[in-house]
Amino acid sequence: MGDNGANKFSAWKVVLPILIGVTVVVLMFVHDARKENLEAVWHSLHWDFRTLLCIALGFVFMFGRDFGLSWRFRALTDRQLRWSQVFKVDFLCEFTSCVTPSAVGGSSLGMVFLNSQGIEFGRATTLMMTTLFLDELFFVVFCPLVCLVTPGHSLFSSGEAMFSHGLELTFWLVYSGIAAWTAILFVGIILYPSWVRGVLRKATSWKLFRRWHSQASALGDNMVATSKELRTKPFGFWLEVFGGTALSWTSRYLVVNALFLGFVPSADADQWLIFAREFVMWVVLMVSPTPGGAGLSEWLFSSYYGDLVTSAGLALILAVFWRIISYYVYLGIGAVLMPSWIKQTYRRLKK
Repeated sequence: MGDNGANKFSAWKVVLPILIGVTVVVLMFVHDARKENLEAVWHSLHWDFRTLLCIALGFVFMFGRDFGLSWRFRALTDRQLRWSQVFKVDFLCEFTSCVTPSAVGGSSLGMVFLNSQGIEFGRATTLMMTTLFLDELFFVVFCPLVCLVTPGHSLFSSGEAMFSHGLELTFWLVYSGIAAWTAILFVGIILYPSWVRGVLRKATSWKLFRRWHSQASALGDNMVATSKELRTKPFGFWLEVFGGTALSWTSRYLVVNALFLGFVPSADADQWLIFAREFVMWVVLMVSPTPGGAGLSEWLFSSYYGDLVTSAGLALILAVFWRIISYYVYLGIGAVLMPSWIKQTYRRLKK
């Protein structure tokens, strides 16, 4: 993989999600323009100090997301990596999340990024499996708590009944899948890794599933390796890495709260409901077939939060700012970092 490979990688993988996202936003603006005066909506926005401060606060919250994940990488590697290294790994992982379908997951190259920073590849694979378990555990623990303290009619109801019912059904289906996968990871890397490895190997030895035998065997081996390392960790370690996980996701969610504070009068917006709906939205976006949820994210945000603002045009404007802060910035950072990382890795492999 040479310089041309780096250029090809950074070009179409960055351009494609941008094209999808921009196309959907333009179509939504055209659709909304038929129903309301979007120019009037734009001019009705108050670009005062508070608005600009809240936009800046949104960027601060996204830094909190990066700090939480980088802190987690530092803890997982027993402080072996410097802060500059873990931030680089974090940005590269986020970039791959931006250019791959959400249903696939962008952390699949995380072990490669960690390995390039000096972590042995087998251990890097173990660490990334641990981060996967922690992220899924966060949703499994906190989603039911959020649903318990938030009235269902306000959490899932957002204008059209068909949209609300579809959203609720999708949420619980995806959450059930996450809960099942988290249970498998818990049994596989904490309780009985050898047993799970045996089940995976036996199941994929059948003719129907034989094509996945090598991947299942690798997954089982990684679970065993992960279990050996994690069983030696003290309680303080788990508290720290889960704390970093909770900080990263909570900070990401608070970006929307910051934007609502800046663009919507506080008396007109329930800040807890705004925060709670982020749990629902991110769970649904986990099955997005587009790179980084491009297109689907903007549409879902506008539809889901539309009942909390005065117009569909304002909801779409908020969606655009939200995606700029939480998505397009990382797309740009990754487009800068990835080519140089590929070149450095290529030179290192040639030695």
